[in-house]
Amino acid sequence: MRTAALRPLAVALTMAAALSACSGSKAESSTSPADTLAAAKKSLDETPGVRIGLSTAKLPSDVNGLLAADGVATHAPAFKGTIKVAAGGITADAAVVAVDGTVHAKLPFTSKFVKIDPADYGAPDPSTLMSPDAGLSSLLTAAQDVTEGSQVREGKVVLSSFSGTVPGKAVAEVIPSASASATFDATFTVTDDDELAKAVLTGPFYPKSDDVTYTITFDDYGTKPTITAP
Repeated sequence: MRTAALRPLAVALTMAAALSACSGSKAESSTSPADTLAAAKKSLDETPGVRIGLSTAKLPSDVNGLLAADGVATHAPAFKGTIKVAAGGITADAAVVAVDGTVHAKLPFTSKFVKIDPADYGAPDPSTLMSPDAGLSSLLTAAQDVTEGSQVREGKVVLSSFSGTVPGKAVAEVIPSASASATFDATFTVTDDDELAKAVLTGPFYPKSDDVTYTITFDDYGTKPTITAP
C-alpha cells in the first residue's frame, strides 16, 4: 500500500523533470535572428547548387527590367534556366546559360544562343547569384534591425520568418540597377535546417521609378548539375 501511495508522486516528479529538461534544451538551442541568418548564409554558400526562382508581380510601365527568372545556379560560377524581361512595353522569354562571367541567351525568334550583356535588360549576370561576397547570400548578413516573426509548418518543415532592412549598397551588388543609396525592406524565410527558403525585397530597384517587390525562392539544395557554355 505504501508503494502504491508513492507511485503518483514519482510519476509527477518524473514528468516535472522531463518538462524541465525540454525547457532547458529549448533555451540552450535558441539563437538570435542575426545568428540564424548567418547560418542560412553558410548553408547557401556551402551547397554545391540550388534552384533559384525570382519574380515580381509587375514593373513600372517606364522600366526595362527583369520580370522573372528560374534556373539552377552553382558556385562554378554558373547558371542555367530561363528569364523573362520587359523592354519597350514588350515582354520576352529567353533560355539562358551563364558560365564564368559570360551570359548566353537564346532570344525570341532565334535558333541559337548568342552572347548578351544582361545589364541591357536590367538584369544581373545570373552566374554571380551564388557569390558569397556579392550574391544573394550576402543579403542575409547585410540585413539590419532584424526581428523574428511567426513560425509556420509546411508538412514536416518548420519555417521561421525574419524581417528587417538591407542597405542599397548590398542590394546593388546583386542587382546593379538597384539604388545604392536607398534602404530596402526585406523578409527572409528560413527552414529549421537553416536553409533560406524565400526572400522578399522591396525598394527602388530601378532609377526614377516606383518601388518594386521581388520574391526569390530557393529549392533543391545540394543539386549538382553540370553546366557548360552552349
